[in-house]
Amino acid sequence: MAGLSAAYELLRHGQDVVLADIRRAGQSSWAGAGILCPLLPWDYGESVNRLALGGMQTWPEWAATITEHSKTDPEYWACGMEIGGNTPETGLEWARQHDFPAKITPENRLWLPTVGQVRNPRVIAAMVEAITDLGGKILPGCEITGIRSVGKKAVSVLSGQTEHAADTFIWAGGAWAGLALGQSQPVPNLRPVRGQMLLYAPGSHTLEHILYRDGLYLVPRRDGHLLAGSTTENVGFDTGTTPEILQNLHEAACELLPTLRKCLPVRSWSGLRPGSPDNIPVIDRHPDYDNLWVHAGHFRYGVTMAPASSRLLVEMILGQAPHIDPTPYTWSAAQARSWQAEAAC
Repeated sequence: MAGLSAAYELLRHGQDVVLADIRRAGQSSWAGAGILCPLLPWDYGESVNRLALGGMQTWPEWAATITEHSKTDPEYWACGMEIGGNTPETGLEWARQHDFPAKITPENRLWLPTVGQVRNPRVIAAMVEAITDLGGKILPGCEITGIRSVGKKAVSVLSGQTEHAADTFIWAGGAWAGLALGQSQPVPNLRPVRGQMLLYAPGSHTLEHILYRDGLYLVPRRDGHLLAGSTTENVGFDTGTTPEILQNLHEAACELLPTLRKCLPVRSWSGLRPGSPDNIPVIDRHPDYDNLWVHAGHFRYGVTMAPASSRLLVEMILGQAPHIDPTPYTWSAAQARSWQAEAAC
């Protein structure tokens, strides 16, 4: 999503764009649930919430504009989210501080009525169509293996025996952004984090909003399907699924929504998130090159953050005044963070 959103935003600013990807476009994002909100935003710092809230405010307009340039409906739906837990007052206070609509239900759950969702595979398809309609070029199956440079200026990127020249380059490798690009430094502290998901068929439920409790979320789709997820597993680039974990997910989903006890999932899959300490992405110039930018490490909230994150990136590339302080998203700030510090929090 980081690459697609950057390409889309640059095209909207009148720039010429070529998007290259060894995998199909949006591979790091297609598997997600599309919840347009951090699951417990009060557990994150303002660096995450600033991008997330900006993205949440912009998504209705983004979805409408994307649809103008595509045949695929991204299925934006402001369905709301209900959060169970022992301390809804904490969430209510966060919502008050951020002027975010919220209330506590009679069941002592936190209700966030304006939280929306998109359907990830369809929003990815819609963005690919919109980028093409706006004049962008997408090169699927194009592995970038290195950079040709003169001093600190990148001149072209290499794909086999082919060179792709440009004035400006953006490295947005999703879960793979932590790997070195040629001889350049990899994005610091970024690693793949696997998440496994279940899908239930229409008729298995009557849920009409997102439901979250104790690390598990249920997401209804408008066509009646229901997603249950997800896990956070440090297993490298393994995209497989495991029967034991899927069974645990199913049992947890049944506990949260008892009507699912009469059903079995119809599909399961996994995806790789671009994991980063504290969920804070890198949006900055690469230290090895003056014209190579990084847009990576959005972890679980790449889709949520996409409008605000890509806006900040494009402002910096075009020399415009950034709409938010970019300091937390710099390369040096990412180097200062560590997985050990995150685990200690």
